[in-house]
Amino acid sequence: MNLKQKITDDMKVAMRAKDTARLSAIRLLLAAIKQREVDERIELADGDIVAIIEKMNKQRRDSISQYEAASRQDLADIEKFEMGVLAVYMPQQLGDAEVLAAVVEAISAVGAAGPQDMGKVMGVLKSKLAGIADMGRVSALIKAQLS
Repeated sequence: MNLKQKITDDMKVAMRAKDTARLSAIRLLLAAIKQREVDERIELADGDIVAIIEKMNKQRRDSISQYEAASRQDLADIEKFEMGVLAVYMPQQLGDAEVLAAVVEAISAVGAAGPQDMGKVMGVLKSKLAGIADMGRVSALIKAQLS
C-alpha cells in the first residue's frame, strides 16, 4: 500500500471514530498533496509526499515558536498535536551516529577542506538523507566537522 492510500484510509478511520482533531490534520495533509498533484498534473510518489510532510512539519515548528513567544500555549499545543499526526507518515529517522557517519563520508567523498565547501557536502547529503534526517541538524554537523 502506498503512502497516499494509507493516509486516505487513516482519514476514513478518523471519520468513523469521530476524532475531529486527527481528521483535521489528515485533511490538511491530503489537501496539500492534492494541491501539488493538480498544480503539477502528476501523481505523487511516496518520496514527494514525505517532502510535503517535512515542509508542513517545518511550518508547524515555526508556528510553535511564535505561539510560545506570544504566550499562546493553546495554539502551540494544537500545532504539536498535528506534528504528531504527521510524524506517523514519516520514515524512520536516522540516529545521531548514523548521520555523523554519513556527514564524515560525504566530506571525504567531495574532498571538503573548510567551511567554503559546505555547499558541496550539503548537496551530496540532501538527496541521500532527505526524509530520514533533519537537514538542520545535518547542516550543523557539517559546519562542526569543517570548522
